[in-house]
Amino acid sequence: MKNRSSLKIFTTILSVFACIGLLPTMQAQLPPEIPGNPDGCYPAFTTAEGCNALHQLLGGIGNTAVGWYSNFLAGDASFNTGVGAGTLALTSRTGVGTEGDSNTAVGTAAMILNLSGTRNTAVGTNALVNNMIASENNAVGFFALYNNDSSGGGFASANNAFGAFALANNIDGAFNSAFGASALGGVTTGALNTALGGFAGFDIDVGNNINVIGVVQSGIDGTLGQVNNSTYISNIIGQDVPIAEAFIVFIDSSGKLGTGLVDAAGNRVSVPASQASKPQAMSNRKVEELQATVARQQKQIDALTAGLQKVSAQLEVSKPAPQVVVNKP
Repeated sequence: MKNRSSLKIFTTILSVFACIGLLPTMQAQLPPEIPGNPDGCYPAFTTAEGCNALHQLLGGIGNTAVGWYSNFLAGDASFNTGVGAGTLALTSRTGVGTEGDSNTAVGTAAMILNLSGTRNTAVGTNALVNNMIASENNAVGFFALYNNDSSGGGFASANNAFGAFALANNIDGAFNSAFGASALGGVTTGALNTALGGFAGFDIDVGNNINVIGVVQSGIDGTLGQVNNSTYISNIIGQDVPIAEAFIVFIDSSGKLGTGLVDAAGNRVSVPASQASKPQAMSNRKVEELQATVARQQKQIDALTAGLQKVSAQLEVSKPAPQVVVNKP
């Protein structure tokens, strides 16, 4: 796999903070904690715990930083949540706009190199590590979307990666969705790809709009990841199916997916009218049964209502006549 080693990650991290350490000493920008409230409670909906967490907060509000250097250079960025050592360490905003806002990073070094990316979510150690200015990415898993936006172009937006190493090598690809460990792990600049399952779509690199379900080897036809607008499903080729009982799957000119019956020779045949009408007949029968049940229940309700009315009338008749008491002088 093309992932960088953990050693290189933390070498980069330490280099960044070594440079910061050479800068003139700066005082923490956090105001005093609110007296009487729990430790880490600051004004403007701000919470900070950990060495230098939210150290350079300026006008940002609603930030939560828990961990060593978490959201260290926040500046005016707002609504960021970092839980873990180094999370969102460089994320900041110094001008007008929303860059650097509304990010959530949970896990050591998650989004540690993010500068002004917005509305990203990273859950897992080293998730979205190299994301700098790209936005609206979701990474859940160890090293998920690790190289995303490592070119700094910011084009790698709106990707979804769920699983360890999912979309780990994506650099500029956008609108990709990977579900499973190492799913779409080989994509670098491809876009609009979807993969479901461990290692699903791993061979795709720069292809676009390719859909893969399960592990599909490129050796089957040699085209996986090279033909755009394609769909691949594993465990179909080479499976024995009694041809006399089979239906073929076809796509019409409008792109609609359908099925058709085939004969023993594999030729498509028309579905007999008797079979074609079976689903409708079954539906009609169910409706008739339901209507009959409702009618029976209505008769029972009517009978019960009539019985209650009769009992009520009998009770009225059997009531003793009211007696008048005359007071004698």
